[in-house]
This record gives sequence, structure tokens and C-alpha cells, in this order.
Amino acid sequence: MNPKRFSFLNNITEQDRLLLCHIVEMAQNAQEKYVNRFTFFLDERQQELCKQVLASEKLDNYTLWGGYETAERKIIGFFPSESGSDNSSFPIRSVNFTYRKTDKLSHRDFLGALMSLQIERYCVGDIIVGEGSTNVLVTDKISDRVVYEISKIGRVGVKSQYAFDQSVVPNVQMSELDGTVASLRADCIVSFALRISREKTASLIRQLGISVNHMIIYKADTILNESDVFSVKGHGKFVLKSINGVSKKERIHVTLCKFI
Repeated sequence: MNPKRFSFLNNITEQDRLLLCHIVEMAQNAQEKYVNRFTFFLDERQQELCKQVLASEKLDNYTLWGGYETAERKIIGFFPSESGSDNSSFPIRSVNFTYRKTDKLSHRDFLGALMSLQIERYCVGDIIVGEGSTNVLVTDKISDRVVYEISKIGRVGVKSQYAFDQSVVPNVQMSELDGTVASLRADCIVSFALRISREKTASLIRQLGISVNHMIIYKADTILNESDVFSVKGHGKFVLKSINGVSKKERIHVTLCKFI
């Protein structure tokens, strides 16, 4: 494999490069053979890498879908250029588990049960945990195993069926941070978010990196934009919710949201 392929992407691994080569081949294959092609479930970083590479190759015959509108983990579907995408054609099944509301189960509990069946992580999409009801998105190839082989999550008895409980939604909680920054550079925004000095923030970014829109950066002078999502290992995940104008002292008013 050409080690310089996708060199415009920063900090990618050999595993990333293999994935991206496969993605390009799938997109081309869908066009040339007039067939649908589907990946496994991809995390948000993998999705971003794939979108950048597909754009560079001028391939736009694809759709991302994770089984419901706000899914984080998604499958890429490649379609012949002349045909439209149809979410119902994606190889995704939703399994709904029900149990007593008094039994408190976590995302980790469900993932552990799936892994105990030797199911690979890439076959599992989002796991949406509610009170007494949890939706698990999986690829269709392993869906029967999930339905028929899991009767307990930990010590809790569960019932399963092919369904998606619409009342169970991702529980995203955030707290808002309002203030001003000298600029929209990453070190300024992260300094404000973490309440540490700009010098310490710049050093942290250069040494450890931070994730911006699921891509790792090491440049403190990277400019962040409204709606950018960034995370700092050990400190949490944030979104630059809004940029609210400039003060008389020429500082920029911003609102951040921290995921709780």
C-alpha cells in the first residue's frame, strides 16, 4: 500500500488507511457494478475520515444511516449514481430489550453481554438505555443471535424483540458556559472551557492533542467555528454553541456547552 496515499489527512494509522482504501473501493464498485454496498458500523471519527476521503475522490454516491435520525454510530451505504438512497435497505436491525424499571442497567452492561457472545464491536451501533427499555442497533447478520441468545444482562432477566421503542431517546445533558475569549484559537477556547491558563492549554494541545469534530489536532492556533465539538482527554466534551459578538475591549463573547 502506498504510504503517501491520503497524506492530506493528519495523524492517521495504518488501520485507518486500510479502512479508507476499502471505502473508496466500495464506492467505485457500487457505481461500476450498479449494486448497493454497505460498511459495518463506524464511529464518529471514522465517519469524518471517510467523508473527507470520499470528497477528495469526488465520490458522492453514499448515505450515512445508523437506524434512527440522531444516531452516532453509522453505516455508510454506497448506491449506484442514478439511484436514490433508501434507509430501509440498510442492513440494520433494532432490538428492544425490556426489563423491570427497578433494574438499573447501563450501556456497559449491554455492550458486555454482546461482547460475551463474541460479537465484534463494529457489528453494534448505538445502545440507547432507558428505564425498563433499551434499544440496541445491530447489523442484520448477527441480529438473530442477539434476540435468541440473550435472556440476561448481568443478573437481570430481559425480554427481547425486533422493535424500536420511540419513547427511549438518548439522554444528553449539558451545562452552559458563557464568557469572553481573546480569539477563536483552540488554545483560547479550551483555556476558557477548562479554566486553566492559555500557556498550559497550548502545551496540553501540543503534547497530547485534542479532538475537534472527532479529529485529533496538535496545533494550538487552530481556529474553532460555531457548532464545533471538541474534547480533551480527562476533561470532558464540549461544543462551541454560539459566537455572540465582540465586547468594547475587543474580546469575543462565546457560549460553550459541556456534556455532563
